[in-house]
Amino acid sequence: MKLLPLLPPLPRLPGPRLSSALLGATALELVVLAGHLIVYPFGITPERRPPARPADTATDTPTTTAAATDVIVGPTAAGADAATGGPVPAASPETRRRPAPDARRDPAGGPDRECGEATPPAAAALPVTATAAPPVVLLHGFIGNRSVFVVLRRALTRRSHRHLESLNYSPLTRDVRTAAELLGRHVEEICARTGHSRIDIVGHSLGGLIARYYVQRLGGDRRVRTLVTLGTPHGGTAVAPGTGVHPIVRQMRGDSTLIEELRGPAPGCRTRFVSFWSELDQMMVPVRTACVDHPDLDAVNVRVTGIGHLALPVHPTVAAAIREVLEAPGTREDTTPATGAASVA
Repeated sequence: MKLLPLLPPLPRLPGPRLSSALLGATALELVVLAGHLIVYPFGITPERRPPARPADTATDTPTTTAAATDVIVGPTAAGADAATGGPVPAASPETRRRPAPDARRDPAGGPDRECGEATPPAAAALPVTATAAPPVVLLHGFIGNRSVFVVLRRALTRRSHRHLESLNYSPLTRDVRTAAELLGRHVEEICARTGHSRIDIVGHSLGGLIARYYVQRLGGDRRVRTLVTLGTPHGGTAVAPGTGVHPIVRQMRGDSTLIEELRGPAPGCRTRFVSFWSELDQMMVPVRTACVDHPDLDAVNVRVTGIGHLALPVHPTVAAAIREVLEAPGTREDTTPATGAASVA
C-alpha cells in the first residue's frame, strides 16, 4: 500500500447530503437483499471440499502481538452513486497507532480507545511476508449462507491462486460459543488438508463475531493469521433484528455475557484484526460498535462510507480493500511503525 503525506481532516457532511446518502444506501440495501434472496438457494448445500494437497512452499509462521492501529477511510468523494451499486471512491484513510505492547497497559498513558478518530497508516501496521499465502475462510452472517460471498469470492480469486472456502453454519444455531467450536474443527480440518499451519478468515456480521470468539477465547489465534470482519457487532448492538426472540441474536447485544467475555483480557493474542464498519449501517447501533476496541488486540478499524450493512460483502470498493489486506505480508514481527496516510482506491 502506498504511503502518502498526512492529509488534513475531512469536513463533516452537512445534514441534507447525509440524508441523501442514507436514502441511496437504503435503496442499495434493498437491491442487495433482493439479490441475496435469488442466490440463497444455491448456497444452502455445503461447499465441495477439494482433495488434500501439500502446502505450496513454506509453512506459515505464527505471528506475535504488535501495537494496535485504528484506520479510517473517509467519506466518499465524487463518483458513482451508491444506490446504483457503482464504484464508490474512498477518500484518504487516516490512522492512529496505539502504544507498543509494553506500554498499552501503562495507567499513565493508556491507549486512546475511541475508534474512528484520525492520525498513521493502514499499510504500516499490516503484517511481513510468508512465502505461501494462507487459505481464506469466508463466514456468513445471521440467517445467511455462503451465497452472500459470490461477489467477494470472485474479487479475491481474480488475481490470486489462494485456496478459498466458504463455510455454512445452521440458522438454527443458538449459541455463538458452539458455532465457534465448530469453526475451530473446520479450521483444523482445512489446515490438515492444505498443509498450512495458519489461515485468514473473513466474517460478515455474526460470522465475524463467531470467528472473533474462536480466536480470542478458544485459542484460535494460533491458527488465524488475519481476521477481517464486516459490520460485526464487536461491542454489541442495540438494534438487532429479532431481538429477544432468537438466543444467538440476544448474544449480539451490548449487555450480553458473550460480549462481556470478549471485553476480557486477551494477552498475547497473535491474530491481526481488520474491521470494516459503515457510518450508514442501520444494524449497528451505535455504528462504531462494529469497531474492534480492545487494548490487547492488534486491530485496524476501517470506516466505509455510502453503503449499509448488507452491501459490505458485495461492494467492489470494499472487496478491493479486503483483497489488499489479505495480500499484505503475513507476519508482524519486523513491522516498523510509520506515519502518514494510505489511499484505498
